Amino acid sequence: MAYVDFSGDTLFATPAAAAPVVEAAEPAPTGLSALEWSVVALAQRDRMASLREPSPLSIALGRVFGTRRRDPNLADPKLEALRRMAVLSWHRGFAVPVHELAAFFAAGFNTDQYETMLASISAAQASRKARA
Repeated sequence: MAYVDFSGDTLFATPAAAAPVVEAAEPAPTGLSALEWSVVALAQRDRMASLREPSPLSIALGRVFGTRRRDPNLADPKLEALRRMAVLSWHRGFAVPVHELAAFFAAGFNTDQYETMLASISAAQASRKARA
């Protein structure tokens, strides 16, 4: 019995064999985790001054007089980028510096997460104004 190889012939090729199977990529998350939402909520109380680095004079005076200011920066760089963006968003809304937005995206967040956070902050501010 003879064997005929039709694998190279396009006339006998099946559609499944012609198109390679491509696995779908995991969709990007659109929300934040519970820990990240708590960082956003706590950032509501932070002032804009918490985003600035203390000056050398301020550090020296704090050491001399013992008035050390607590460090508002978070240990996790991703959560710190989120905190910075949340503080800016609580105080300025959509008007945030481009370099802060770039740092937020470089930390691993995406546009959908940014928009979800801003929608939540805007809704909280609107309900606070409605109660007042």
